[in-house]
Amino acid sequence: MAERKGRKNEALALAKKAQEILEDKKGEDILLLDVKKSGVADYFLLVSGTSAPHLKAMADEVQYVLKHAGIPCYRRAGDQESGWIALDYIQVIIHIFSDKMRHYYSIEDLWTKAPHRSP
Repeated sequence: MAERKGRKNEALALAKKAQEILEDKKGEDILLLDVKKSGVADYFLLVSGTSAPHLKAMADEVQYVLKHAGIPCYRRAGDQESGWIALDYIQVIIHIFSDKMRHYYSIEDLWTKAPHRSP
């Protein structure tokens, strides 16, 4: 039980660290969703960017900082030209969107019952 609680605290700490990085990179409309009940991950972190280079810069910075903190990204999918980059840290999945793609996929609407964590 204590191990499980420690894992959840680690996931939240990772999500908060990534959130700080995205805030420093001027990410917009940052939202942290608690999706533990999904079985997919513990948290989804959503952020919007203003352009393709901005999306890439945010994704690259998150990976760089976390890697140097000893937390490698398990998988990266998408690219800045598609308008959606997903960084999979197993317990935390970071979704970096253009405004258009964030509206199109509307992940927030799929997870309306998930608790939102304030930034």
